[in-house]
Amino acid sequence: MKAHLTQLLATAAKSIAPDLNADSILLDRPKSAEHGDFSTNLAMILAKSLKQNPRAIATQIIAALPNNDYITKTEIAGAGFINFFLSAQSRQMVVHDILTASKRYGHNTQGHDAQGKPQKVQVEFVSANPTGPLHVGHGRGAAVGDCLARLLDASGWDVTREFYYNDAGAQIDNLTISVLARCKGISTEHESFPENGYRGEYINDIAAAYLTKHTVVADDIEVTASGDINNIESIRSFAVAYLRHEQDLDLKAFQIEFDVFSLESALYSEGKVEKTVNALVASGHTYELDDALWLKTTDFGDDKDRVMRKTDGGYTYFVPDVAYHAEKWHRGFVRVINEQGADHHSTITRVRAGLQALDVGIPAGWPDYVLHQMVTVMRGGEEVKLSKRAGSYVTLRDLIEEVGVDATRYFLAARRADSQLVFDIDLARTQTNDNPVFYIQYAHARICSVLSQWAALGNGTPVSLVSADLRPLTNAHEVALMQRLSEYPETVENAATELAPHVIANYLKELASDLHSYYNEYKFLIDDEAVKIARLSLISATQQVLKNGLDLLGVDAKERM
Repeated sequence: MKAHLTQLLATAAKSIAPDLNADSILLDRPKSAEHGDFSTNLAMILAKSLKQNPRAIATQIIAALPNNDYITKTEIAGAGFINFFLSAQSRQMVVHDILTASKRYGHNTQGHDAQGKPQKVQVEFVSANPTGPLHVGHGRGAAVGDCLARLLDASGWDVTREFYYNDAGAQIDNLTISVLARCKGISTEHESFPENGYRGEYINDIAAAYLTKHTVVADDIEVTASGDINNIESIRSFAVAYLRHEQDLDLKAFQIEFDVFSLESALYSEGKVEKTVNALVASGHTYELDDALWLKTTDFGDDKDRVMRKTDGGYTYFVPDVAYHAEKWHRGFVRVINEQGADHHSTITRVRAGLQALDVGIPAGWPDYVLHQMVTVMRGGEEVKLSKRAGSYVTLRDLIEEVGVDATRYFLAARRADSQLVFDIDLARTQTNDNPVFYIQYAHARICSVLSQWAALGNGTPVSLVSADLRPLTNAHEVALMQRLSEYPETVENAATELAPHVIANYLKELASDLHSYYNEYKFLIDDEAVKIARLSLISATQQVLKNGLDLLGVDAKERM
């Protein structure tokens, strides 16, 4: 309907402003129903170029609108807003549209190129160091990242999900010496245990598996422990593989799948870091000072230049990030989105500067970043800080075991990523309307129950709801529900544009509220056949949109509660 109105407006406006760009036409939904179904400020936009009063221009636009069956009334409000009131038939069209499109309702072609083909986008998320189980912060990244991938897929992009393992550096060294100490029987409480070592119970598990020459399989690798406590490299490779496998299990429990796993160590072993550094030197954006190699990041908006190669010959941590993202560019991704913790904020400018300095055509501002804030877990009004398994933090698997996958995914994705999140375990476990994920799933289950009863009464041959006569849908609850359903496609489009899955979560709460209000006020399996079929069509369409939205969040649309 929004597209139809935009086309009508474009036709009318071009009769008085032939050079109008149709893309400049904006239609909004008024907050109050008394102001119509849609509103536009087009007259005020044209006022400057036409040098006329906006209200006068609004009058001309209304007069020039082509004859149509959609608009029953227009009015000019305020400084020159045009409000549109739609016919009942126009509002009802959404029910037919949803039942016809089914699971494709809400999808769009935002990610298509000029030839109508999906463009390649990569979403990198989680990307945890393989030094321990995934914690709730990783869980938030997993939920947001996976929802982003689902949103982009629904918006016509060719999506690749990628996990980048930081399997090199000081933290891996600390992991290795921690496992070595436990292999030697040194308690985590003993003074000789490494000061920067990891002390969770999982370190004991790795050491025990190493000493018994266990074999682990993670993604594309298989490692068998040698059991030799004098072989540091053997301990390192086994510990990393062991924790990669553990993280795989965490992600499987969270119903997250990846298309590609990349290793930081491979960037070094395959010479990609060295190749990137050489390319930066050749581009002329580096210099040497105090026996170190520097990158002129100030040429690209940074507040100061950054060291690339230290005096000891080692590279600073952002250099492999530049190499990794250069490799992404060469893989043909038009767009790259990194979902990471807020602690990565300081790396954004220097990574982008490094990519710009390569002079290979990478656009400014590439890649995109979505940074999530910390998660505080509460139970019984008190913060939960420790895990029996990890020792120093609450793990993702702890949370899943406490409240289930659906509640965990919903709660972690339901707030803006850049806002701090309080995860209330008690609330997530309740089966009341105060729990938003229960409230939404219950709305879906209620509809399933009604439709199942109807199917049983119809002896398995129900009238097709797709072609139902919808004219009986006239009461306020029905109008409000149809209005909400019609907002879903633009909600999906906006959520994808803003990289904001929480927009979908908020929409679903509002849709569930509309459904529950309607359900509590009216009966559906009534004697009046025309009204019954129309209402069943409406709730069937609502069921489909609830399911489509829950799918974008990776939450199950339950048929029974």
